[in-house]
Amino acid sequence: MSGVDVSGTLRRADLNLLLPLNALLEHRHVTRAAEAVGIGQPAMSAALGRLRRLFDDPLLVRSGRVLELTPMGQALLEPVRAALTGLEQLFVTTPRFDPAVDSRTFTVVASDYVTLVLLRPLLELLYREAPGVAVNVVPVDGATAVHLERSQVDLVIMPRELPDTGMAGFPHRALFTDRYVPAVWSQNRDVGDVLDRDAISRLPYIQFNPVGGNAAYVDVQLRALGIEPKVALSTLSFTLVPALLPGTALFAFVHERLVAASHVRRDLKILQTTVQLAPIVETMYWHPVLHSDPAHLWLRERVATLAANL
Repeated sequence: MSGVDVSGTLRRADLNLLLPLNALLEHRHVTRAAEAVGIGQPAMSAALGRLRRLFDDPLLVRSGRVLELTPMGQALLEPVRAALTGLEQLFVTTPRFDPAVDSRTFTVVASDYVTLVLLRPLLELLYREAPGVAVNVVPVDGATAVHLERSQVDLVIMPRELPDTGMAGFPHRALFTDRYVPAVWSQNRDVGDVLDRDAISRLPYIQFNPVGGNAAYVDVQLRALGIEPKVALSTLSFTLVPALLPGTALFAFVHERLVAASHVRRDLKILQTTVQLAPIVETMYWHPVLHSDPAHLWLRERVATLAANL
């Protein structure tokens, strides 16, 4: 790709001479040019000498009692003005984002549970407010922290309680809280309204196995309490768990919000439990380099607003 040879032209130039050059070309008077720039007359005379050597042209020549521009000086008037205008724009430029007209694709790392409960409503909002914005959702895995550290993804949404995620050092914001509830098929006669420790160990259990081999947070808690459910079926999809319950004697611990969003919610029965399980706090993480990006800030605020209204 061709371009300006800055290694030659600009290396020989002193950009500090731009302001004196512009003042000299505009005022055609050394003293008045010095006053306009805010330097002394000797310093402006020295700058004029350097400019003459740089352009190999006198630039200003005396005609009677006044100075007139040489043809080179005349030719420099507009380019110098344009250069100064460009530099001023460079130093005041700030990134902008208008969701109504701009295009952007965001990559969000999230579980299928978060995708259903939180990101699906986000798509409705994008359809109304930001037709040029697309969201690429990828699952959480063992490399998620590395991808975020390298700024290869825009957002990671996952429970802050998960151990060894490597996310704590990144900017983050809590989105919403959810709790684990035991659920069974509404016609299940093998269990009452309350699930105790014995029932958890005895009844056939649907276990969610996250991608990457780590145990689900609910299973981490059960193990810490010395409870080992009898696994009858395991799945990589957390949102699939409620749909696997109807017509079976199985039970599962599922997020309360997920049950409410499930298409089989009317076929499920939510139980009470004597086991104390800590809730999860779904948390949004991002890389510091994106913290002030207007488009990224817009996305974070929309996600946070949706989460607050769940």
